[in-house]
Amino acid sequence: MPVNAKHALVLEDGTGKVLMEKNADAVVPIASLTKLMTAMVVLDAKPDMNEKIRIAQEDVDTLKHSASRVRVGAEMTRLAALKLALMSSENRAAAALARTYPGGLAGFTQAVQAKIRSLGLSHTAIAEPTGLSPANTSTAMEVAKIANAAARYPEISQITSDKKDVVPVNGRPREVHNTNRLVGAKGWDIQLSKTGYTEEAGRCLTMRMTSAGKPVTVVLLDADGSAQRLRDAAKIRQSLAKLHS
Repeated sequence: MPVNAKHALVLEDGTGKVLMEKNADAVVPIASLTKLMTAMVVLDAKPDMNEKIRIAQEDVDTLKHSASRVRVGAEMTRLAALKLALMSSENRAAAALARTYPGGLAGFTQAVQAKIRSLGLSHTAIAEPTGLSPANTSTAMEVAKIANAAARYPEISQITSDKKDVVPVNGRPREVHNTNRLVGAKGWDIQLSKTGYTEEAGRCLTMRMTSAGKPVTVVLLDADGSAQRLRDAAKIRQSLAKLHS
């Protein structure tokens, strides 16, 4: 498969037929693609999404010291935190969702392990909710399963397929933009999307989209940069158009 990403997979939804693949069974770090898992586990607990939660000192990334646009002490609803975590890949929001999970972080971690088992993921390990840790690993094949499971949650599909949204933080509206520039772009029909990046994982992307009238799941892991990741996605779309023409 002529893509820059070291691991890639395109699956036909419904049939599960592999249309293209490249090293799709190698276990590698998945960075913020983790947040799809975090979102599912949080929603499974059926918490009050309008309840206010506050960003705490322990939500701050001490591992990578990644930048954040949400200050410690910032207050928002759980739904706002979910939107920040999924759309703009805000690590503190994801950490706060896990920390305020029933039973705290320990309860969250247990629920994640149960979710991994229930989805039948034998090559996926999740150590924490953001994806900053290189110990969060999976394969392109299993990331496709995670994306397919996440797509069954209307909230996740809706949030991740929006180009932008306005989210109240501390009662003030804040505009958030999708980290995947292809969402809402001309000619792209994307129903679910999540990007990821850490030094260890490279540039990652998973999305469910309709191409040439066919629904497919795309996974790209460890591309060499944002431009390459977008180029890979465009190449895949062109190949699919030829395949289905």
